[in-house]
Amino acid sequence: MPIERLPATASGADVGAALERDGCAIVERLAPADLLARVRDEAHPYIAATPYGPDEFAGRRTRRTGGLVARMPSCRELIMHPTVLAAVGAILSKATSFQLHLTQIIGIEPGEPEQPIHRDQWAFDFFPFPTGYEVQCNTIWALSDFTAANGATRVIPGSHRLADRLTFTEPDSEPATMPAGSVLFYTGALYHGAGANRSNETRTGVNITYAVSWLRQEENQYLAVPFDVARTLPDDLLRLIGYARGAYALGYVDDMRDPLDVLRGVPSAGAMGLGNLEAAATRLRDG
Repeated sequence: MPIERLPATASGADVGAALERDGCAIVERLAPADLLARVRDEAHPYIAATPYGPDEFAGRRTRRTGGLVARMPSCRELIMHPTVLAAVGAILSKATSFQLHLTQIIGIEPGEPEQPIHRDQWAFDFFPFPTGYEVQCNTIWALSDFTAANGATRVIPGSHRLADRLTFTEPDSEPATMPAGSVLFYTGALYHGAGANRSNETRTGVNITYAVSWLRQEENQYLAVPFDVARTLPDDLLRLIGYARGAYALGYVDDMRDPLDVLRGVPSAGAMGLGNLEAAATRLRDG
């Protein structure tokens, strides 16, 4: 099955429909050249200081540079891209809300073999989520061209509907080739893996992942983003980081205060009554 490719003008609903059907999709050239240049410039010193992965899965010739919200203002534009947020909201619509799960720049250097094909949602302690209930949506923005030779992410379209704990090899998958500025979307249930880099160039992408707000974040955003930085960020990004209730009673502070109010220093107005849980969830979902 080929990977669905959409133009930069595609709506979030279009991307969400492709994700529902195939578990993956590519939107080509969504990020403008000037934004890519800023990301590369800001990323350079951090990538240079990042060690290689500690094992074969992380990649012994792969650098994974995280903490992008605090370190790189340009990446906040990718995180908050309206097409991305609309697509993520569509595929994770069964939950009250979603949050930022992790941020990484992944640089796969020449000589790195293919990564084992896996599901990203296995990070949740291999819990067997029901088929069709998506809890995670991932994006990989191409900072460099992704080719079959340089380690383009390999995906198995439609595999988000297959049984869990299956084993696949590289020939079972398709390379998500795409020009710089494009973005690959795929769900946490999709079987995929980084391709082998058989070229003489480094394949670099920005991996930004979102998950439903009732699951723990893979990257601890509260420590990755220091308070003095967090207090300078806009409310919408802070809510996405996790300064919001994940559902009616998930993530409150002390006397049921909203975490964003605590960060902003807003005085307590008293505890919220339990009220109607369904109505409260609807208010949270609708913003």
